[in-house]
Amino acid sequence: MKNPVVEEEQRKFRSLGGRAKVRYIWDYYKLPIAVFLILAYIVGYNIYGRATHKDTVLYTGLVNVAAGDNLLSDLDSGFLTYTGADASKNRMRLYTNLYLTADENSPYFEYTYATRVKLLATIDGEQLDVVLMDQEAFDAFAREGYLINMETFLAEHLSGYEKTETLRAALTTGTAVLEDNATDVQLNPSVEYHAVTEDFPMALELSQSPVIRRAGFNGSVYLGIIANTPRAETAAAYIRYLYE
Repeated sequence: MKNPVVEEEQRKFRSLGGRAKVRYIWDYYKLPIAVFLILAYIVGYNIYGRATHKDTVLYTGLVNVAAGDNLLSDLDSGFLTYTGADASKNRMRLYTNLYLTADENSPYFEYTYATRVKLLATIDGEQLDVVLMDQEAFDAFAREGYLINMETFLAEHLSGYEKTETLRAALTTGTAVLEDNATDVQLNPSVEYHAVTEDFPMALELSQSPVIRRAGFNGSVYLGIIANTPRAETAAAYIRYLYE
């Protein structure tokens, strides 16, 4: 037996014009339609994300180093080509526009705070492996204890490399501050500053790197590896690439 209410609604629907039918459907079914559209978006977004996802093989940062397009390409896609990685499935993450300086007259001084915040976040999240930097940035990274012992790193990951001696000659020592009373000095300038420090090789000076030489930097550029990197082998491959 047919439901007279349903029959009446069907009759009304058939009597409506095109736009009126659309309005009628929306008025009565907007909630399930909205739910369907949301679910369709979520499913589509997840499918698109899986289809376009790329694994990050290495995170590299340029600190106080301004690179032109050619150098950026060398430091990024050039390394992927060198390793034979599939660029459709893998990528390099290259952080640029990072500046650390204590010189208040520097045009980059205003970026220092934002850079420190970003560096802390990326290091804590294990999303920074290799740093290319100038002397001032190198001193800052060394002082904070962010950098691995490069001499030990070479022995563990590049001992059989044909240019190991070239790398050893490029080792550069930095000073890590293990503990100090800087907070006390800030609170009371009359307090004498003292610190416990440790010196060891923390970086490679890259003047013998063909990639860096082509860039034509006036000063030295240093390569350091973040101490908590989970991609040490890839970082070693990056060093080999820079010296090819």
